[in-house]
Amino acid sequence: MRLDGKVGIVTGAGGGIGAALAARFVAEGMRVAVTDLDEAALAATAERISAGNADSVVALAGDASATDHIVAVRDLAERTFGTPVDLYAANAGVMGGRELGTPEQWATAWDVNVMAHVRAAEVMVPGWVERGSGYFLATASAAGLLTQIGSAIYSTTKHAAVGFAEWLSVTYGDQGVTVSCLCPMGVRTAMLTGGAESDNALDRQSTRAVTEAGDVLEPDEVAEIVVAGLEAEQFLILPHPQVLEFFRRKASDHDRWLAGMRRYQASLR
Repeated sequence: MRLDGKVGIVTGAGGGIGAALAARFVAEGMRVAVTDLDEAALAATAERISAGNADSVVALAGDASATDHIVAVRDLAERTFGTPVDLYAANAGVMGGRELGTPEQWATAWDVNVMAHVRAAEVMVPGWVERGSGYFLATASAAGLLTQIGSAIYSTTKHAAVGFAEWLSVTYGDQGVTVSCLCPMGVRTAMLTGGAESDNALDRQSTRAVTEAGDVLEPDEVAEIVVAGLEAEQFLILPHPQVLEFFRRKASDHDRWLAGMRRYQASLR
């Protein structure tokens, strides 16, 4: 998919990967609607991106997991830019709690990391099928292919996000809907740095499990890789190439991989 001339929506655009995606999409000639729960952060992103591209960005703060907000952002994009939305980047995400977490943390993470994708697909896919084209970009995580040491919530919900993206591709791929699933490892975002600076040892351990497994990339680096992945229309977009090798090892000998992960976890204590 060439981005020039297209219209997209990016959720979780108040910072990190979402803000970088929105900026890079506009640089590629796309017009974007950005959204985030943090209204101030979203406004800062929109102001930064719109410098020199005032007609290419529109913002609406709100909950990306709520159907009424998804509809409102879609309608705003189509009303502002005068054409249907071509790409939906379901990027908003939360870490959840450490270890098994709480019921409230599970509910929030399930809503944001999984159901936000499902509800966005419910809103966007029928129109794409009718038109014969559309693109769904799901931001998951390497934790969705492997696992996340320290957080059952993050690992489980990101696995579900990958699974839903696969289902979308299988079910609608022959009806014009293209799907990509972004699965990065360490990226320098507030989510990662917050864990590193936490007073809690388990939070720091979870962060080290990521940062010591490979390079920590900048969000702009990830956005560049995403653009290449979208142009190639590849399903798995892996900014950290070692994730593919880890995934292959897991698939080839699951028991050995689990034992290795336990050893890795022990080494981080």
